[in-house]
Amino acid sequence: MWHCFTAAASRALQNATDWSCRADCDELEVVPLLVGLLGESECRAAALLAQCAIDLPALQHRWPTLIQQPSTPPKQAGALKKTFSRDVELSIDLARLRLADLPQPLELATEHLLLGLASADHEAGQWLRQQGIDPDRIEQEIYRQYGGGERREESKEIRESSPSDDVAATSPAILPNSPAYPTTAALRALDAAANRAREGLRVVEDYVRFVLDDRHLTGRCKQLRHDLTAALQSAPTSFRMAARDTEADVGTELFTTAETVRADATAVLHANFARLQESLRSLEEFGKLIDANLSAALKQLRYRTYTLERAVEITRGNAERLADARLYVLVDGRPSLDEFERLIRDLIAAGVDMIQLRDKRLDDRRLLERARLLVALTRDAHVLTIVNDRPDLAALSGADGVHVGQEELSVKDARQIVGPGRWIGVSAHSIEQARQAVLDGADYLGVGPTFPSGTKPFEHFPGVDLLRAVASEIRLPTFAIGGIDSKNIEEVLAAGMTRVAVGGAIVGAADPAAAARELKSRITRAV
Repeated sequence: MWHCFTAAASRALQNATDWSCRADCDELEVVPLLVGLLGESECRAAALLAQCAIDLPALQHRWPTLIQQPSTPPKQAGALKKTFSRDVELSIDLARLRLADLPQPLELATEHLLLGLASADHEAGQWLRQQGIDPDRIEQEIYRQYGGGERREESKEIRESSPSDDVAATSPAILPNSPAYPTTAALRALDAAANRAREGLRVVEDYVRFVLDDRHLTGRCKQLRHDLTAALQSAPTSFRMAARDTEADVGTELFTTAETVRADATAVLHANFARLQESLRSLEEFGKLIDANLSAALKQLRYRTYTLERAVEITRGNAERLADARLYVLVDGRPSLDEFERLIRDLIAAGVDMIQLRDKRLDDRRLLERARLLVALTRDAHVLTIVNDRPDLAALSGADGVHVGQEELSVKDARQIVGPGRWIGVSAHSIEQARQAVLDGADYLGVGPTFPSGTKPFEHFPGVDLLRAVASEIRLPTFAIGGIDSKNIEEVLAAGMTRVAVGGAIVGAADPAAAARELKSRITRAV
């Protein structure tokens, strides 16, 4: 693979070619590269090595066979006297992976080379880390130097949480110079599938980032992208590049009319999810020719895209379906059916968007009776009906959905009862619970408690800070809940929440319809 180096890095590479750990070695190896970096005494890499007491004697003590060879002139100006060894190429690839968010093409400096060496799992990389060379700290310093420190912090967290790191760190079971290594044709297929997968994933990420504006799901896309690149280290980039032959690819001139047209951004999303998953399947199959661990890692990545696709599609679809839903009212069963009916009719007339039946006092028969009445009254009013905690009663009554808390049935179990056509809302009391609910397949969120409530006791109130956190990164329809009324609604709106779920402030008011109208009016004006 072609690389671009700074002047200092080029000098370090040239100096490194005069050293070797093996007699008559015709490749530039990792340890001599460290010697070359030390030779550029004023470069950043040399300064970092010096801070950890790493010098030439330390290298010669660790690698006694390290010797300086007779110097020979380069073949031409600027050309290296040796080709890179596989470990050096791997180190450079790892540096590029870690620095993928910097402006490209990337000119590799000495600290970039040291970052790659310290990140790798070869002998020299392990030794560097033991001596105190921390690749994560070097990476952060590089991003701070280029003005991207804050953005990279998120990428670092994503990378550290990656389940594919162990796979990426292991050497391939079949070495590239082995007779059992895949043929050039197989490498071409793997390379093409890798390109399609990265391209499809980037388009999906751009949709989630720019169309949905969803920070949480954008992070999941980025995590997948980094994990894919890490997994593919088992098939070295240099070998895939050598096998690539785009001009002779018979598929470059084949296309269908459907490929040239996209009806809208949603069609772009669907096409590229399909492209991504089909490519990962192809990678999984051809990856078996290299390493069973590689194939297994790619299989898990494919499964994760299915979860991501569900979360993106639910977020996209429900953001449209609930675009105008702003006021969600929680009601109890009232002492009698007549009182319950009057309350529901008042709420419908006031223009509420969703009504949830939540009553812990009624027995199942009376609760089901209220739920059926709620459904009958709202059927022609375009008001969604939800039953709290009871997916069985939601299904029996014909309600639009069920709402579950952190201690009730999971989304998966509730879905088994209510089926695919009903809504499942989930309560979240932390940003972590909100993120997980999105991945679990929740249709909307109820986030809180925001303030103390007279209808449900809580020991902890995450308050408007949680509302602000969720509003900043999640686009799945979310309703702020907990003690919200006309006195504090402005705090909720200022936190970025444009949907609220209210109980006592409306159903306990002298005039529930008037209280509902006032709240909805104030929310609507703020949107």
